[in-house]
Amino acid sequence: MAGTLNKVMLIGNLGDDVKMHYFEGGGCVGRFPIATSETYVSKQTNERITNTEWHNIVVRNKGAEICEKYLSKGDKVYIEGRLKTRKWTDDKGNDRYSTEIQCNDFTFLTTKKESGANAPVAQKPETPAVVTKTSSEPIEEDNDDLPF
Repeated sequence: MAGTLNKVMLIGNLGDDVKMHYFEGGGCVGRFPIATSETYVSKQTNERITNTEWHNIVVRNKGAEICEKYLSKGDKVYIEGRLKTRKWTDDKGNDRYSTEIQCNDFTFLTTKKESGANAPVAQKPETPAVVTKTSSEPIEEDNDDLPF
């Protein structure tokens, strides 16, 4: 393979509400953390162990506004995007780094029932709960008698 790939797919729960930042030119950025967990049984102690990983998500413009409107802490969401590492200098002159997920697609996985009062009661939202650049619907298999 000659090319490269920078793609991240996560399903997790929001650790906080979406924090918005608006710019003079009319653009905006939304930021929020999501948690993903893995659970396994330790062979030594035979106890169940859960490891949680936190991911910083960055969504831009219309996608950020949709996330701010419909997502709240605890909601489950599917995020698709790419890794981006930022570098900056802190107050003491030290170089600092932060790795974020630059989100380009997302799907809300928490239903209105599950989110309770946090869910919008709008008749018809202006934008769908799913923002996708491309359609990646699975192709249904034909039930023919081919051996492969």
